[in-house]
Amino acid sequence: MVAAIVAAAMLSVLIAAAWLTPSASGTGTHTQLGLQPCGWMVVMGKPCVTCGMTTSFAFAAEGQYLRSFITQPMGMVLCLGAAMGFWILLHAALTGGRTWIMFEFLTRPRTIWVVAGLVAAAWVYKLAVT
Repeated sequence: MVAAIVAAAMLSVLIAAAWLTPSASGTGTHTQLGLQPCGWMVVMGKPCVTCGMTTSFAFAAEGQYLRSFITQPMGMVLCLGAAMGFWILLHAALTGGRTWIMFEFLTRPRTIWVVAGLVAAAWVYKLAVT
């Protein structure tokens, strides 16, 4: 049941990304969902850690993977991870298989540190190109 719920959540994010029109500026696509502009960007004039993620997801959902990566590298990685995770979890939900166990490595401290480092590197990249 948990696999089905998480798969549905991932699918809803991917459908929303496919529905959006990516912003040419590389940020701000989330405002199409009725959300406010990035407060960090408004106040500081610089992108926050997640700036460009929605735009990157929207580009990846359109199959524009290079543009997605250029917009926000971690956004493309997370979008592809969500797509892969959806299929793995859907399989687990439909068959009762334990394929979801593949995600156990995500809870290991080393993985968390690596992901945090990649997020920080993507933010530095976004700061450099903005």
